[in-house]
Amino acid sequence: MNRSASTPLAPAALRPAALPAVLPGVAAGVSARRFVLRHALWPLLAVLALSTLSMGLGGDFWLADRWYALQGGRWALENAYLTEHVIHRFGRDASTAAWLGAFAFWVFARSRPALADWRRPLAYLLLATLLSVSLVSGLKSLTNMDCPWDLARYGGDLPFYGLFASRPAGLDRGVCFPAGHASGGYAWVALYFFFLQVRPRLRWTGLAIGLGVGLVFGISQQLRGAHFLSHDVWTLAISWFVALTLYLAMARREAPRAQPAAASALEGAGR
Repeated sequence: MNRSASTPLAPAALRPAALPAVLPGVAAGVSARRFVLRHALWPLLAVLALSTLSMGLGGDFWLADRWYALQGGRWALENAYLTEHVIHRFGRDASTAAWLGAFAFWVFARSRPALADWRRPLAYLLLATLLSVSLVSGLKSLTNMDCPWDLARYGGDLPFYGLFASRPAGLDRGVCFPAGHASGGYAWVALYFFFLQVRPRLRWTGLAIGLGVGLVFGISQQLRGAHFLSHDVWTLAISWFVALTLYLAMARREAPRAQPAAASALEGAGR
């Protein structure tokens, strides 16, 4: 039998056999397979469960109905100073400033031999956050879903069209799924893998930062009527799996460089 024909397809970076035995920052006793299962399988199951709850069982409408009712049957917080100017505008600018700060640190590290170990992790962080935000932004123009404030149910003009529903010809495209603003927060879950490479004990702090900022951005936008819960769930999922895949891809690429160094060390020890 042709083995390649019977082997399930999977991204090369996620195939444990293609990864080095020890991943950057991961304890030597934890295999690549175990690491991938822990960091990919459980988040995937969580995303599927939350998507079923929010999109399949009406959780999106249940939550949005309550946000809308609490504001007196309108999106009273749509243009509020806290939600629009502080969290939306300033939050977006702060996330951009953080990225530029990381870029400046990377440039500085390239000129300082003492910071050589930080260069690759910083490059990873810059690329992971940029890819996450860009992918979410690109998908928004393809998925063709409306914001809550556009729907007749919440004072707008449009009926609801699901993710896979066909829209009438001539109707303006929806650009609300996934959640763009929340991606500026959730993209920073890449800090988990960044710290895993430079300061493993801080990886949970990094994850908490990404999740915390993403939640603030996401809930604020839900209160404004800009997004449903599922929009934020998928933004977080995209950000996490981009960060994970890039971490594994860079670890796989680094492995051939590390092997000759290890071999040389063993050879020198045997002399």
